[in-house]
Amino acid sequence: MERILVVGATGAGKSTLARALSSRLDLPYREMDALHYNGPNWATNNRLAEDVSRLTSEPRWIFDSLGTPEVRDLLWVRADTVLWLDYPKRVVMPRVLRRSLRRTVTREVLFGGNRETWRDWLSREHPAWWAWSQHASRRHAIGRRIRDPRFAPLDTLRFSHPSDTTAWLASL
Repeated sequence: MERILVVGATGAGKSTLARALSSRLDLPYREMDALHYNGPNWATNNRLAEDVSRLTSEPRWIFDSLGTPEVRDLLWVRADTVLWLDYPKRVVMPRVLRRSLRRTVTREVLFGGNRETWRDWLSREHPAWWAWSQHASRRHAIGRRIRDPRFAPLDTLRFSHPSDTTAWLASL
């Protein structure tokens, strides 16, 4: 496990697991949202593919994302391990709601200096709406990639409940 992708639905705990693994395995952690959103008003990084290419050319890393379409194959081809947090909606949704509520109330500064606002909750792009509407399609997309012959060499671990992930992490 030198080049790890942590994948799953929005709110599954990808970043939390990636940070814990980074600390435990001494791997450089790359937060995809921080790379993707790099300016005010949720501006996106127009050099994302170049940045991800440079970072994944390093010998050791961990990313917390399936990857946006323009970098997805690059991440998957260069990874050696995929950790899939395949949690049901009933697990993911309370996590997303708690996190977004906390971020909104505390005005926590996020990627590119942005913040979640009360008005954002009305948008289909809000993490809560996104997690609800994209859960099934994200699950199918990851499943297709796992079964894709191009990615057969990847060591893939699929966790269906947070307690399974916690036990695995404790065993490292």
